[in-house]
Amino acid sequence: MSATMVKDEILNYSDDEEENFSDDGDWGDWKADDNGVGMGGGEEEEDDDSESDFLCLFCDSHHVSCDSLFEHCRLSHGFDFRGVRKELKLDFYSSFKLINYIRSQVAENKCWSWRIEAADFKDVKFPWDEEKYLKPFSQEDSLLYSFADDEEDEEDTFDRDAVMEDLQKLGDLSIDLEALGETSMSNSGKCNINGSKDVTLLSNCNALKQSSADGLIVNGKDAEPKVGNGRLSNRNIRKVNENYFGSYSSFGIHKEMLSDKVRTDAYRDALLKNPTLLSGSVVMDVGCGTGILSLFAAKAGASRVVAVEASEKMAKVATKIAKDNKVFSDNEHNGVLEVAHSMVEELEKSIQIQPHSVDVLVSEWMGYCLLYESMLSSVLYARDRWLKPGGAILPDTATMFVAGFGKGATCLPFWEDVYGFDMSSIGKEILEDTARLPIVDVIQERDLVTQPALLQTFDLATMKPDEVDFTATATLEPTESEAKTRLCHGVVLWFDTGFTSRFCKENPTVLSTSPYTPPTHWAQTVLTFQEPISMAPASFLSGDDRRGDIGTEECPASSIHLRVSVARSYEHRSIDISLEVTGLSSKGQKHRWPIQIFNL
Repeated sequence: MSATMVKDEILNYSDDEEENFSDDGDWGDWKADDNGVGMGGGEEEEDDDSESDFLCLFCDSHHVSCDSLFEHCRLSHGFDFRGVRKELKLDFYSSFKLINYIRSQVAENKCWSWRIEAADFKDVKFPWDEEKYLKPFSQEDSLLYSFADDEEDEEDTFDRDAVMEDLQKLGDLSIDLEALGETSMSNSGKCNINGSKDVTLLSNCNALKQSSADGLIVNGKDAEPKVGNGRLSNRNIRKVNENYFGSYSSFGIHKEMLSDKVRTDAYRDALLKNPTLLSGSVVMDVGCGTGILSLFAAKAGASRVVAVEASEKMAKVATKIAKDNKVFSDNEHNGVLEVAHSMVEELEKSIQIQPHSVDVLVSEWMGYCLLYESMLSSVLYARDRWLKPGGAILPDTATMFVAGFGKGATCLPFWEDVYGFDMSSIGKEILEDTARLPIVDVIQERDLVTQPALLQTFDLATMKPDEVDFTATATLEPTESEAKTRLCHGVVLWFDTGFTSRFCKENPTVLSTSPYTPPTHWAQTVLTFQEPISMAPASFLSGDDRRGDIGTEECPASSIHLRVSVARSYEHRSIDISLEVTGLSSKGQKHRWPIQIFNL
């Protein structure tokens, strides 16, 4: 379910928000726009009037560089971040999680130490090794996008004992050099090793204490907490929810969704052409809008249909439509459809319904890039709270795909010939800007330059709520074409949802938002590279002795390896997407580009 996204709003930025991003991956001058998107691309520029502001991990001191901050943490708090990264062999994502974990613990007035009974760390699952820590704890945290500056691929040698000594300064660290097995986190805050050995989280820390007056004492000084205020967070969530549900009061949005034949026909067929599933069933429709899915369910012979709608206006509209179509149910009407004005998480306050009493749970919850709007969490809550064991959820699968796109999908062709005049300089500037922000647009099949690749699958009947956040990899292979070498300007993401034979036995169907099928109101989500990557099939490159950087015209990549992370953003109902791109040559050589982070 998606509100209309105006492209001009997606691309809204200020000219002075230039990004200083050098070719060697220096994020030192990273800045965030109003949407929290890390800016990338462009030439590196010096700005003497602006200094980066890096907040200490443990106290309220600010620093002008990562080096200064890390040295402060080492000397003042006994924590050597870079030493810990090397010792524990933490990659970018694990380090990203570690920073967010530390900030969350400090904000909750906790500090931590490890009691590790292990010879090495290969199989240990540390407390921060969860997908939720891919979400920035603070949207303004410049450190998250700068801590990996100036790193080299080669591992430097370091003193293990010295690093362990630094770690021990952070808390009471004891190491028992014994073999270890698999580890898992328990609810008590301990990491169990082989069922008996622990990595224990402690709450004592000299750098951060709680006074009797509940004020923060930071290095002996009173300080106000800067992040992690739960009440502020709740107010923010309520405000976002009000705006979100209010946006669906516009009839234009509902006309757009109802006019989307791919979308509406898929749901109609799933509900009307599977009589053994719907006949006599209790159906719940989460986020009913106009009530179209509920009307289908009533027409299919459901004995009770509970239409849940959080927008006050649309709940009234759905009620009126149900009455007009003689399916409404109340003391005065003899139908089967009842409308509850409520969030599904608070449904019991609005109607009488028993837990695990629903036979079929249906919802059109999908947003741009599948997960924008974060409505899936509400659907999973409804599944766990209201659906009978073995009950049906429609759709029951969701799959995300990715492919590379070429010049034809960009704005460049238009600006290269405007009434016979060359305005390509404008096109190039726009293209640089799109490397900062995700674009929602319809991409044509002819403009794809790679084969599609599977990115992530979700089984909606069994998945856990925290699996909404994920990290996945994919490899893109170039398509065959007359032009042996082609430029890949970025990647396009789309999704399919399945009404599979698991529940829809008579008539399974698929709702696809693919570039290979008729367009939908979801379109596709476009992520533009900071620079195009030259690609050619391996068969074309075999036997060639090419020199130069992988991905250039002189040495095209034979494939592109992607690592993509999608996580719910610090801003409620938004998502953060990180994109790591590596070009591979036909001989196994690699070239990696700086990580890009997008906010949708």
